[in-house]
Amino acid sequence: MEAVRRLMDLRHRGRAEDLPQVLANAAPLLDAQAITVLLIDYGQLALHPFRGTTTSLPVEGSLAGQAFTTARHQWDAGFLWLPLLHGAERLGVLEFELKTPPTDEARHDLEVIAALVAELIASRRFYGDAVEHTRRRMPMQLAAEIIWNQLPPLTFAVDGTMVTAVLEPCYDVGGDAFDYAANGDTLHVALFDTVGHGISASALTTLTLNTYRNARRSGLSLVDTCRSIDKWIRAQYPGAFVTALVAELDIATGVYRRISAGHPAELFLRDGRVLPSLPTPNALPLGLGHMVTRRPQVVAQQLEPGDSLVLYTDGITEARDASGELFGADRLGAFMLDALSHGNPAPETMRRLIQTIVSYEDGELRDDATAAMLQWQRH
Repeated sequence: MEAVRRLMDLRHRGRAEDLPQVLANAAPLLDAQAITVLLIDYGQLALHPFRGTTTSLPVEGSLAGQAFTTARHQWDAGFLWLPLLHGAERLGVLEFELKTPPTDEARHDLEVIAALVAELIASRRFYGDAVEHTRRRMPMQLAAEIIWNQLPPLTFAVDGTMVTAVLEPCYDVGGDAFDYAANGDTLHVALFDTVGHGISASALTTLTLNTYRNARRSGLSLVDTCRSIDKWIRAQYPGAFVTALVAELDIATGVYRRISAGHPAELFLRDGRVLPSLPTPNALPLGLGHMVTRRPQVVAQQLEPGDSLVLYTDGITEARDASGELFGADRLGAFMLDALSHGNPAPETMRRLIQTIVSYEDGELRDDATAAMLQWQRH
């Protein structure tokens, strides 16, 4: 297919910002009048044309937004919208202007184009700033810049198991972070909440994230990983601390093991109900471990297929409405159960959760709010 060849040429020698022109040139080859890349912004509120002049489309209330939230194609009045997915990560949608509705075979060919476009955006975005210019709807604070540049993609899936996360305020986050890695049958997941805000918090978060990765890549156990992070925080930032959930999931068996270092317990969901929380905490916050002689304790739980775990920072449950009422763990549990009962994809559930938290605080978060959902299916 000539259109594929032209896109592949861009993969080897080109910038992300060259993509719209390549697609414009390739459109006649695909019987399309126009092809537009629409990227999701950091707040996941709207889809914006990549280096284009067309109008941005809201996620809520538009068919383009529906293609994004459901990861399914949408067609209406000469326009076809296909989700742009890099693995499980949602980048936006690809809009085709067509004279006639595509056949199933033609749509499949266009889905191949969409998959290649998503791959190009993901691989070429780091060689320029065009993607960032499109996704940012307001200036990003330096602390947030530091954090976002160190985080993995928001969503990852392997063998039916998925982890997906959200962070707010997306342009001013500084003290929260998450990380994950899939190595063999083990999915490593961690959530961190650093004391403080701004540049000082982002610097401490940077040390924490990279110490965690260094320990993980060195093959350390959960206990020794926590002890390593604790040691480095105490050495570099005396008196500072980080609360954390540091976990491992055996993807093959569903055995979940974790340490809570002064952090709230994850929400445990099964078959439409909230199960009792796992014991927490199992260690002092990282950086304060020298205050006790007991080693961090590992808690283990056998998951069942379809189980979900929601890890979160206190910015979620301690969000307050205008009257001062906390959002709370009970409201969080009710929200998650309702979202899962409606069959929403996990990334969409998390997007709606963070929008709910922002709305609960009337658009002005008092603290960083981060959450990650882990869903397990036997493979």
